[in-house]
Amino acid sequence: MTALPDWLGEFPLGAALDYASVLVFALTGALVASRQQLDLVGFIFIAALTAIGGGTLRDLLLGRDPVFWVGDPTYVLIAAGAAVVVFFTAHLLESRYRALLWLDACALAVAVPAGVAITMRLEHGPVIVLIMGIATGTFGGLMRDVVCNEVPLVLKQGELYLSCAFAGAMSAVIATALGADTLIALMICGGVTFALRAGSLRFGWKLPVYKARPPRQY
Repeated sequence: MTALPDWLGEFPLGAALDYASVLVFALTGALVASRQQLDLVGFIFIAALTAIGGGTLRDLLLGRDPVFWVGDPTYVLIAAGAAVVVFFTAHLLESRYRALLWLDACALAVAVPAGVAITMRLEHGPVIVLIMGIATGTFGGLMRDVVCNEVPLVLKQGELYLSCAFAGAMSAVIATALGADTLIALMICGGVTFALRAGSLRFGWKLPVYKARPPRQY
């Protein structure tokens, strides 16, 4: 795979994407907390769980030491700050669920490239890059929805979600294999992820689902 540009050694793109995904995912977690009518501490907990869940799983699986938010607690402070802001402003939104869906789409489009960038930086192969991109983008939201007793967006029937993360990460792997600069590959990854998720929300794009059939009689 194409090596990351030298200037990323001073300002790692993976870390920058992690900061962005933490902020936006924290906002989605806080919006879910508002739907559950939790107190401020509950807001912060759900926001932080959502914001760092996927990246934590990624770092544990990749053996990164320390895990990104342990090495830099700023990530947790960003999540907490986002939670406080939403706690005092969520009532101003006309539809918190609609805002949640679109913020989550934006977070997914940032978190998947973050997982891809960090895994590429560690020089793992295409399969691991693909898996870590998906894990980084989806597991925080999955934890959020399970803890808050909501239908997980990642498994919601009739919507593209996990498929968006897969397609985005795969597009980065393919673009890099074809010789594209890593930065370009990550931009393609984020664009594909968001375009598919937005299309599912706006136009109802979806993949065929399994339909049970009566067993054959022999």
